[in-house]
Amino acid sequence: MGEQPLNDFLSYLTVERGASAHTVSAYGGDLRAYVAHLADRSADPLEATRDDVVSFMALLQEKGMAPSTVERKIAAVKSFHGFLVREGLTSNHPTVDLALPKVPVRLPDVISIDDADRFLSQPFPEGPVGYRDRAALEVLYGCGLRVSELTGLDVLDLDLDAGFVRVMGKGGKERLVPVAGAAQRALKEYLAHGRPYLRAKKTSTRQDPSAVFLNVRGGRLTRQAVFGMVRTYGGRVGLHLHPHTLRHSFATHMLQGGAELRALQEMLGHADISTTQVYTHVDRAHVREEYLTTHPRARLR
Repeated sequence: MGEQPLNDFLSYLTVERGASAHTVSAYGGDLRAYVAHLADRSADPLEATRDDVVSFMALLQEKGMAPSTVERKIAAVKSFHGFLVREGLTSNHPTVDLALPKVPVRLPDVISIDDADRFLSQPFPEGPVGYRDRAALEVLYGCGLRVSELTGLDVLDLDLDAGFVRVMGKGGKERLVPVAGAAQRALKEYLAHGRPYLRAKKTSTRQDPSAVFLNVRGGRLTRQAVFGMVRTYGGRVGLHLHPHTLRHSFATHMLQGGAELRALQEMLGHADISTTQVYTHVDRAHVREEYLTTHPRARLR
């Protein structure tokens, strides 16, 4: 009984909300576990009670899941029940006013501006791969892109003369992101001296003539390859890095430089400015550290 409403909801996410396949898959996994829990209690989604939802939340917590994971799964349950009510399938909404578990604010990992400069100024290998790696890392930090956005770039997305890159973000939403300075220069050098060589490779049946970043077989660079690239080059200068660290650092350094929050929201592709506001906490931490370090009476007791 619960399978059809669930399938309808997942179709709604895909067709009407434009959710990505990854998002739909995550919702599907969370909600199938919830529907199975209801079945164990001889309950149905259309008639589920608040106690059914609370018991599911308790089960997740008993399994040792992090509060953020529990919050995500219960948020999916709330969305599901809201859909059922809006579609007129039931008037029962067991999650109205249901409090989600409190999740401590976790500030994103960032590196200093000096560390970012040291990371990107290190020697890169001679040849096409070196041009590619430098360009990819400069764009990750210089434009604040997600890994999937970087690997998804096509040549037609680049307008380097105008200084913009067209990015396909979450939910299929496009945005224009400025590209300038070191990132713009590295991209131009890669397109002139790196990509043509990689494009000419004939060792892969999965070549992608539209992709900006190519592997040594002429195919589109994968997310896993970018993760490895960031980790390897970070390790060479003594930094433990994740691609998202570069995105977080881009945002934090922009705020430190005086960027407006709304402009940063647009560059990062955040649908809600509250997501962008987490970086103001990081920036305030930086300001406090500067104060404690430099003010002559800041540390007097």
